[in-house]
Amino acid sequence: MAQNFNYGSGRLTAGIALAIADGKIKGTFSQETVNRIKQSQQHVKDIINMQRIVYGINTGFGILANTSISEEDTRTLQHKIIQSHSVGVGDPIPVDVVKLMLITKVHALAKGFSGVQFSTLERIVWHIENNILPIVPEKGSVGASGDLAPLAHLFLPLLGLGEVYYRNEKINAAEMLRQENLSPITLGPK
Repeated sequence: MAQNFNYGSGRLTAGIALAIADGKIKGTFSQETVNRIKQSQQHVKDIINMQRIVYGINTGFGILANTSISEEDTRTLQHKIIQSHSVGVGDPIPVDVVKLMLITKVHALAKGFSGVQFSTLERIVWHIENNILPIVPEKGSVGASGDLAPLAHLFLPLLGLGEVYYRNEKINAAEMLRQENLSPITLGPK
């Protein structure tokens, strides 16, 4: 592997994404990017601590946008939203495409605008590098955005849910975590 690509700061082209997927380039995080991600995460924590009401952090979603979520339940909210949106059907998206989906999502989240925990991004990169990829159905939509169901399936394995391709087999994500001696991630309030 001759070079690295810095998620969140470099320009991700199709060629670079394909090279990361093929293992020819290693996706990494610069210290500046890590700091930016952690600042964004701290901003979300500050919102919670100051008891400010912000959509999707401590409110419900959609028609439940005016429903307040207690500080204790913000982590559960994130966990449940992924579960509830995992409503895809049909054949699995090809594994090479799923890997590219993960790469592009890591890059977008690493820009530091979402409040995601850095440890979550590290786990996603672990999945990419170890070729342990989620099974994502090709059809499914929630609401108007069109990508919520596939994204939910993309990240179910982080929680020990759903299925993954592991050693060229489809297996339950919880079993894969057990075999790898890993725990499901604990989501933050964002």
